[in-house]
Amino acid sequence: MNAAVPPATGVADRLLVTGAGGQVGGELLRLIPALRAFTRSRLDITDRAAVESVVRPGDIVLNCAAFTAVDRAESEPGTAFAGNETGPAVLAAACARAGARLIHLSTDYVFPGTAESPYEPSDPTGPTTVYGRSKLAGERAVRELCPQAHIVRTAWVYAGTGTDFVATMRRLEKERDTVSVVNDQIGSPTFAADLAAGLLELAATPTAPAVLHATNSGRASWYDLARAVFAGIGADPERVRPCTTAEFPRPAARPAFSVLSGTAWREAGLTPLRPWESALTEALNRAAR
Repeated sequence: MNAAVPPATGVADRLLVTGAGGQVGGELLRLIPALRAFTRSRLDITDRAAVESVVRPGDIVLNCAAFTAVDRAESEPGTAFAGNETGPAVLAAACARAGARLIHLSTDYVFPGTAESPYEPSDPTGPTTVYGRSKLAGERAVRELCPQAHIVRTAWVYAGTGTDFVATMRRLEKERDTVSVVNDQIGSPTFAADLAAGLLELAATPTAPAVLHATNSGRASWYDLARAVFAGIGADPERVRPCTTAEFPRPAARPAFSVLSGTAWREAGLTPLRPWESALTEALNRAAR
């Protein structure tokens, strides 16, 4: 799908976005500039009184706020769980109390990353990192405190700006002759603009299942994605060299397989997100403007 048509006015007027300073929150604001939106500095979602003061009856709350520093979570578990469990729990309780809907964004890291076929929403979870465990704890809190909430898992999100993977590859292409990128981690690169559009469609579809997966379609390794970035900006993709995860150890283990199935999303009548290759082309074109 390309950038979505904003939802009907009746829905748009009820939307409230948390984490508006992040990639997905920023794209939601780009699609609907008049959204009621809160960055972390304006709303601490772990602050019960602050959250209750902004959530109104009939609101549709899109929670894009999260602690996403995967490696730092290993040494700062308290901070990770505050952002990814306590905050969503506070939001869920406030939504249930006010009679508001909650759409909570989650991650592929709740799975062990050892599958050979795309993960379905109902597949057993088994996070192997502090970040993944904190996100799964957040999911459980949301489902317990606000049973009507929707949880949307996604993966490999980028906007093409700032410090995300796509933006980093664009920068490194200018700075280095060659770049080594892991080729043994597989996922579905997801353009934040497409994910934001999908969340807006979901906001207008209250009958959708409680847990859904939303990523651009297809699969790639980080190496494949890096080569596609180089090719997309007119650079020689042969300058990207493959390497293994073992050659670049990180504090938090990365899932070897992060492909999420979009079957439940399609069966709910929601528009499938387009192939990752075409989404990347749009992201690179936008970044070049």
